[in-house]
Amino acid sequence: MNRTVCAALLAAAGISLVGALAQARAAGEGDITVLCSNGLKAVAEDLIPQFERTAKHKVNVRYGLAAALKQQIERGDPFDVAFVTPAVMDVLVKQVKIAADTRATIARSGLAIAIRSGARKPDIKTLDAFKRALLDAKGIAYAKEGASGVAFAALIDRLGIAPALKAKSKLTVTGEEVGEAILKGEVEFGVLPISEILPIKGAEMLAPFPAEAQSYIVMVGGASAASRQAAVARDLIKFFTDPAALPVLKAKGMERSPR
Repeated sequence: MNRTVCAALLAAAGISLVGALAQARAAGEGDITVLCSNGLKAVAEDLIPQFERTAKHKVNVRYGLAAALKQQIERGDPFDVAFVTPAVMDVLVKQVKIAADTRATIARSGLAIAIRSGARKPDIKTLDAFKRALLDAKGIAYAKEGASGVAFAALIDRLGIAPALKAKSKLTVTGEEVGEAILKGEVEFGVLPISEILPIKGAEMLAPFPAEAQSYIVMVGGASAASRQAAVARDLIKFFTDPAALPVLKAKGMERSPR
């Protein structure tokens, strides 16, 4: 092979490589990053792959407590979409971290008691029965800083049983740790949104809180005010709020929240 032909082949290979790298960069530029509260995790794990297939964009997701995700956003971590609680979203909108016109209510999930599969099932249908079951429980776990844990702490304080439950309460950092405590037999009851109970293998939902004690964990979405993929971010939020997503929400223990 003479030097002229060799040079030509190398030049062609170089052009091909540059083209491939350009295509890879173009594909990467279409990626978006989503910060998603654990309360919507089960739904996101179903809907996001559907969105990726239809929109032809890669979605990178990080899950966590809404309060922890708020801290990540406030310290400047890049993201395109956030699914968090309304209180967290309101703060981020005021801080101009989230574009106000993209704020959308996604769904809500009621609180429930989780137990290990096959465990005893006391009645909690009425408020009195609910209180008795909590007082008789061998242990109760809930996430101290999670939206469900904060709501539960406020509830037992209102019901006047917080002091009696203090010694038997296990305060965890995350909802996953609540599930682990149930499965390991460290506690009898776990307090979580229905949407976080259903995915736990080896556990089941005893029942939702009675109506007089019920609280709903609402999930809202919003696009980053600094997103470089604003159109894709908005499309993802629309995908979650589309009526076609309703069967997934219901299957994952969630429902549309009244506006």
